[in-house]
Amino acid sequence: MKAHYFISNQYWKSNYELVKQMMSQSEVYVFEVDKMVQGFVGLNDEYIEGIFVSEEMQSCGIGNRAISFYQREGFIIQCEGLDEAISPSLFNLNTS
Repeated sequence: MKAHYFISNQYWKSNYELVKQMMSQSEVYVFEVDKMVQGFVGLNDEYIEGIFVSEEMQSCGIGNRAISFYQREGFIIQCEGLDEAISPSLFNLNTS
């Protein structure tokens, strides 16, 4: 299983059902290049659940552009911090 280098395979395996449930309840927007999925963002109401970018497209500014886009659309970074369980950085963006 290939995932973010900072999230262990065990995290995905032990949280598979939760992630599956969250994905089915979210609006998912996909970023494609040459008909290949290179990233996606999941929205749950007014909350961004996650922004994911393929390994080959990481460090190309896609995540930053997604955050900038949502800020232009009225989303506000409510907190920025560290979620040591899964991620080196965590943004809480929503419209409230």
